[in-house]
Amino acid sequence: MPSPIQMKSALGQKKKFKFLLNGSKLTFAKIERQLASPMISLETDLKDSSIKTRKLILHTPDDDERPVYISGNFNNWATQDYRFKMKKIDEGKYEFEFPEEEIFQGELIYKFTKGDWSEVEIDRYGNRTPNRIWSDSKTSRIEKVAKWRKNWLPYRPSQLPKIHLISEEFEIPQLNKKRKIWALLPHDYESSDEHYPVLYLQDAQNLFNENAEFGNWQIDKKLAVMSDYGIGKIIIIAVEHAESERIQEYNVGKTLLGKGQGKQYIRFITDTLKPFVDKTFRTKPEREHTGIGGSSMGGLVSIFSGLIYPEVFGKLMVFSPSLWVIPKIKLGFLDFFDPQETRLYLYAGGDESETMVEHVSKLRKRLLKRESLQGKMKIRLSINEQGKHNESYWSDEFPKAIEWLFFSNKEE
Repeated sequence: MPSPIQMKSALGQKKKFKFLLNGSKLTFAKIERQLASPMISLETDLKDSSIKTRKLILHTPDDDERPVYISGNFNNWATQDYRFKMKKIDEGKYEFEFPEEEIFQGELIYKFTKGDWSEVEIDRYGNRTPNRIWSDSKTSRIEKVAKWRKNWLPYRPSQLPKIHLISEEFEIPQLNKKRKIWALLPHDYESSDEHYPVLYLQDAQNLFNENAEFGNWQIDKKLAVMSDYGIGKIIIIAVEHAESERIQEYNVGKTLLGKGQGKQYIRFITDTLKPFVDKTFRTKPEREHTGIGGSSMGGLVSIFSGLIYPEVFGKLMVFSPSLWVIPKIKLGFLDFFDPQETRLYLYAGGDESETMVEHVSKLRKRLLKRESLQGKMKIRLSINEQGKHNESYWSDEFPKAIEWLFFSNKEE
């Protein structure tokens, strides 16, 4: 039912309409202008009255300085989504009001995180909690989180990917060499008929080897946690580097380090390894499901792989790339390629070198300004001001990159 004020407004409008009919300067346009706004307002007011604000109140005794976010069926389970960052009211108490939109009026399914799945809510025993469901019509709800996951611990061993040695001596005809290559398959690969996206990573020695000299990324443990939350089901192809010849293989063209073999190495990935992987495993071979990544010199060869072969790689994971070896990198060759939708996750640490953040930021700007790439290149730039040039920091960034590249609709 319209309110008394709305009824009065409508009656007043009727008198105004009669006056116009009796006037000598009546036009249909005038009548239309006079009537349109109030009548639409009446309908809109009636419609909007059914949409209510819903508020979440969270209590957590295990509080710290990290902010709390809500991830759910309303944002494709994205973590660290600033639209759904809770407001801290007091120590251990947070609130959030959902926008007055139709999408938030139905059943809400969600979890609380401290920024990503490595910092998601867990119960007091350290176990994963079930999804929270808000299906009633109440306008407020009080929740409690006993503890938060920290540093990816604990993880369930049953969710660890299956590590498969493809070959001790995989032929690299483009370089006349052989190389050890691994595949990390989803934990339930053998009992499933699913097909999976693929990410080709460099420097396999430092990705999951507990005895690695410089530490490792612990991608196996991080994929286990991500899998527990419905993301991270991906095939990782890990290619070991060439030890003393690593820099030469990852060096693309002529740089400050001399002439490298990067182009031949990239052709090995695209022309030899990828066809083998697609034939051997249940992959999603399309470019939009295929990525390549690495750090340092491995990051450099990865970004060139994506730029030179956009028809092969649609996802690029580039950590701390050694752009210093090409201080005057030329991108004119991009104008000769047919631009395609590509996602690039760029990471740099502020405590790596004096120029790392500057070089990475400049590369991002140049790519986004490139006319041939307009609207095609989506870039997420992540800067950790305390980040150093080592596996520990790349390890922290890995799950965030995987989520954004392969399992999120967020553009930046």
